[in-house]
Parts: sequence; C-alpha cells; structure tokens
Amino acid sequence: MKDMENIPALMEDLGKRAKAAAATLATASAECKTKALKTAADAVWANRDKIIEENAKDLEFGRSKGLTAAMMDRLELNEGRIQSIVDGLRAIAGQDDPVGEVLTEWDQPSGLNIQRVRTPLGVIGVIYESRPNVTADAGALCLKSGNAVILRGGSESFHSSQAIHACLVAGLKAADLPEDAIQLIPTRDRAAVQTLLTMTDYVDVIVPRGGKGLVGLVQREARVPVFAHLEGVVHIYVDKAADPQKALDVVLNAKTRRTGICGAAECLLIHQDIAETLGADILNALSAAGVEIHAAPGLAGPADMVAANDEDWGKEYLDSIIAARSVASIDEAIAFIRAHHSQHTDCILTEDDAAVAQFFSELDSAILMHNASTQFADGGEFGMGAEIGIATGKMHARGPVGAAQLTSFKYLVRGNGTTRT
Repeated sequence: MKDMENIPALMEDLGKRAKAAAATLATASAECKTKALKTAADAVWANRDKIIEENAKDLEFGRSKGLTAAMMDRLELNEGRIQSIVDGLRAIAGQDDPVGEVLTEWDQPSGLNIQRVRTPLGVIGVIYESRPNVTADAGALCLKSGNAVILRGGSESFHSSQAIHACLVAGLKAADLPEDAIQLIPTRDRAAVQTLLTMTDYVDVIVPRGGKGLVGLVQREARVPVFAHLEGVVHIYVDKAADPQKALDVVLNAKTRRTGICGAAECLLIHQDIAETLGADILNALSAAGVEIHAAPGLAGPADMVAANDEDWGKEYLDSIIAARSVASIDEAIAFIRAHHSQHTDCILTEDDAAVAQFFSELDSAILMHNASTQFADGGEFGMGAEIGIATGKMHARGPVGAAQLTSFKYLVRGNGTTRT
C-alpha cells in the first residue's frame, strides 16, 4: 500500500480485523500459540539472508537521513542479531502460557468461591523506532499473552520489519491462527500513528518504544491508555565503599557495550572520597575506550574531559558520551538522581549493605541494581524471553513488559444456588 492511501480507512480496517482476531486468540490453546512461535522462529532463520538484504535498504535509508552512529547500530541486523531474534522467539514459545493463570483464590463465608485469573488485554498498538527486532519481540509477546497487535515500526526500519513480519504470519498460518493477530501498518505515513492513538473502539492499550519525542507525542495525543516507556536516563553511583575492580568492570560495560540502548549508563556519580583515586581510574578507562566525558568541576581524570553544563544532567545521549560529577554522600547522590533520572534504571556500586538498602528503599525507579551492569535492564536478561519495552510509569505494568504484563485479570465467582441476605 502506498503512503497516499486513505489513512483513516486503512487504520479502521486494521482495527476491525485486529479486534476480530483478538476474540479468537483469547481462547486459543497454548499449544497453538507455541507452534506459531516456533514456526516463526524457524522462518526467521531460514529467511535470514532475505532479512539482511531488506535491512541493507533500511541502512541506506538511515544513512540518507543522517542517523547517528548509535541509531544506525540499533537499526543494523546481522546474522548474530538474527540469531538473537530466533532465540527470543523460541524462549517466549517455551514459557508458560499466562492466559487463564489463577493469580489467587479464596472462599467467602457466603459460600462463594472466587478466583482472580489472567486475561488478555485485547488489541495492543505498538509504536517503535529504529530497532526492527521489536517487530518480532512485540508480535511474539502479544501472541503469547492472547492479544492481537497492530505494529507501527519506524520509517527507517520499514523493509526489515516487513521481512520479519512475514515470518510471524507464516507461524500464524501454520498454527491455524488468524493472520490478523499480528498486523504491521503498511505505510510510512505519520498520519497512521496519529490515527492509531485515537482508535478507542478497537485498541485497548498503546505501547510506545522510542525516544523522548515519540513518547511525548503519544502521551500528549493518545486517547487510548498508554504503557509509557520513557527515555533511559540511567545513573550509576560509585560509593566510597565500592570494590575497585567491580566498579571498573561494571561502569565500562554499562557505558560501552552498546551505547544506543535504553539501559546504557548516561551519568556517573562518584563519591568525593574516591574522586581522585578510583574515580580517576574509571574516568581514564572510559576515555581510553573512546567515551567523551562531560565532567563537573572537581573531578580528576583525562585531560580531554569536557566541562559539563546544565543540559548534561538528565540527558539521554545514546552515544559514547557520559556526564560525571562528584557527590559528598549517598544522600546527595540519591537527591541528584531523583532530580534528574527518568525512573528507568539506576545502579549503586558498593560493598556497604546499608548503602544498598538505602539506595533501594529511597529511589523509585522501575529497575534498581547493585554491582551489576545497567545493560542487564532487558526483559530477555530477566528471563522473560523478550520485552515489548520497559514501562517507567506506575500503573499496571512496570519495568520490562513481558507476556504476563500484557494481561489484565478477571474474577470468576462460583456458587451453589447462593443468595445474598
């Protein structure tokens, strides 16, 4: 379909088909869903050359748009990353089916038996940028949780997403599930996003996955409930009681493993008592690894550090850049993080159990870590197989959103001719 199509009519058609598919998926067997996901995984691997070929078109498009190196890294697919997509699909296939799970059960003195059980949300709209692997992750997680999904990938990942989507549809066909269970909006036209956000008759929740601009647009204009995935302004606090080797290893990995993901460290806070020793060692190591350091006054480190300004605090770089400053205490570190983070992921490096307890208690990020790289802020690393995003809000789902988080619940109440007096 071409971009000049009638977008409202196109989107209404997708919505109707998704709603019909959702009614079928809600009662689909675990075996059917598992078969669909395993077949999709096999199809992705069998078609890896085609996917890489389509991805090359997207990379060329990205270069023509002047995407940053970090964004290009998010966009690129190679055989190793396709293997990760396959592994994610198989991991989700192997998980217990959440639909129908009894969360709790009790008997009332009235004679009623009451169960609270998981039930699908219905139709989920997923809007994402750059990373074509989200097509597989989101499609698979929605299917596993009994939801139909309407996917809207970024314009830069248009061809890659279509190739991956075709593999998901092959899985649905093989399992005799409705092909409309996983739909990909077939246009780059941004009007499709605007329409999706207001489709209250067909869509039950919107999940945006992308930068601050995308999430802000969704939150401002959506008439459908939103699972917010805000930017990852990730802080690491290096306490005075930090183990030097652990701190070096974790900070380097958290910043440099992949700079373009939401779990990458963006701000380093160093206790003033170790600023000229361990702190300097960490900053020198970051610089040697190619990281540009925007430092506040009072830090010892490489000669090429850049003076930080107010804009560096609370900034998601998604690049080989990190902000750094010293703090006088853990109390100051916590206060600074509260003022500048996005409640995504924050980390403390220390051997002081009391400091860990205070950090975990007084901060309210979706993910808090101790002596571990923030690059682990990922549903796959949490044992969820994959994630549809990391929700930073406080309603319903929070943190990595896997299949279980894409369900609501209902109450099943059983009596035996029971009446109320």
